[in-house]
Amino acid sequence: MSQDEPVVVVGGGPVGLIGALLLARAGVPTVVLEALPEHSPVGSRSICIQRDVLDLLERIGIGARAAREGVTWYLGRTYYREHELLTLELPHPEGSAFPPFVNLPQPDLERMLLERVAEEPLVDLRCGHQVVEIDQDEEGVTVRAATVSRTSPSDGLVTVRGTHCIAADGPHSTVRRLLRLPFRGHSFPDKFLIADIKADLDLPPERRFFFDPEWNPGRQVLMHPQPGRVWRIDWQVPEEFDLAAEDANGGLTERIRKVVGDKDFEIVWASAYRFHQRCVPTMRVGRVLLAGDAAHVMSPFGARGLNSGAQDAENAAWKIAFDRQGWAGPALLHSYNVERRAAAQENLRVTGDTMRFLVPRTAADRAYRNEVLRRSVDDPGARSWIDSGKLAEPYYYLDSPLTTPAQPTEVAAFPREPGVPRPPLPGVLCPDAPLAGGGRLRPTFGPVFTLLTLDIPVRLPVDGPPVQVQSLEEADDNGALADALRVSPGSAALVRPDGHLAALFRDGYLGAALVSALRRASGW
Repeated sequence: MSQDEPVVVVGGGPVGLIGALLLARAGVPTVVLEALPEHSPVGSRSICIQRDVLDLLERIGIGARAAREGVTWYLGRTYYREHELLTLELPHPEGSAFPPFVNLPQPDLERMLLERVAEEPLVDLRCGHQVVEIDQDEEGVTVRAATVSRTSPSDGLVTVRGTHCIAADGPHSTVRRLLRLPFRGHSFPDKFLIADIKADLDLPPERRFFFDPEWNPGRQVLMHPQPGRVWRIDWQVPEEFDLAAEDANGGLTERIRKVVGDKDFEIVWASAYRFHQRCVPTMRVGRVLLAGDAAHVMSPFGARGLNSGAQDAENAAWKIAFDRQGWAGPALLHSYNVERRAAAQENLRVTGDTMRFLVPRTAADRAYRNEVLRRSVDDPGARSWIDSGKLAEPYYYLDSPLTTPAQPTEVAAFPREPGVPRPPLPGVLCPDAPLAGGGRLRPTFGPVFTLLTLDIPVRLPVDGPPVQVQSLEEADDNGALADALRVSPGSAALVRPDGHLAALFRDGYLGAALVSALRRASGW
């Protein structure tokens, strides 16, 4: 395997660009092949960025900027007809630099990523390159692409050779098709309409979900704030809905008017679509790792699409970097599929439950949903059964082959239901904390392992991957991180390049246990 050869990234959307920038952070060159001849910023598309993904973005230099330019929200309200049933207040950050969620339209995020790519000499972005063939052998991957430009629809074929490939070319992935991977699952017949509108609505920055409002009877409406006085409104609409016809006959304007009242508004973008729940049977085929919508698609309620795709990219990037350096054991690349497909399956399970509540497909599901909503008007106890979307959160790798397991009693007691705080067991994301010298901990993670120590001598193994050591007694401001990790003097924590805890050591001795944990976390 030649270190001079790049990694080939197919797809120049957010997931592909995040993967390329994370590889660059590890010193790995990439060639990004994007089918479109130029960036086309259309519509809001994915807008909700979760706190832990902002930490991830900060590792490539744009997390704070995304948080600053986006809209922060802490409150979610749920209504049934004229009744407000639920008010969800997200916790204000204590151990984090970022709020729980920031709303930033996908084109704005893409613009930030493209600006970072333009500054990064290790990323070679090639637009107008439509992949048509992919082959691989024991040493690498060969990708052939048809080049297309605005002036010439067929310029010719180019061949790019790389050590690995990240396929992030979206729900209609060419790479997935060339690998002959099925995309099993189902599509919902129900249609949804999105409209981005610019208006002064005199509303606080909140997520608002409406069941059966008088201006969309029998169906749902979701509202989200965006920067620049723009609001995104999602309507459930009939299967026969025709956006072009509704726009032409004034129905779209009338529909929006029912939401905004007499406020002046401008339609920025509108689109109609259906939801899909699908996943590939494997997210890794040899040296090709599928990420984001190329590997899994799900309903957007809960914002689990782009957020999980970004986490796919980080998981893939550090494992590819280790494999190129010769630090990876035979199980490391395989663990990408083990970890990220489990995350995809969990997201599909959670969003599938949401969709069964929002758009019930059977008479029994419909009767249940209607009964829950009716009862919730007068019975607060029934409101916990309402499901308008369980918000995105990072997956936990307790069962990963890379994780040195916690005690069986701790694993048995670990809460696995969505939205519940996770205790700091191996496999969970390491908590964040301010550092005594300034800054915060999470942006320092990667591209190698980090060993957090608390009053314990360290002698790193000579062989194996590099490890950076962070002494908590020197760097942990006010002991916040030690408290969050629930560690005492004589303890240590091994953190993976993607910020997940690989092992905890609480017996005052690191020796053989550290060597074993490092080998395990590296795929040996």
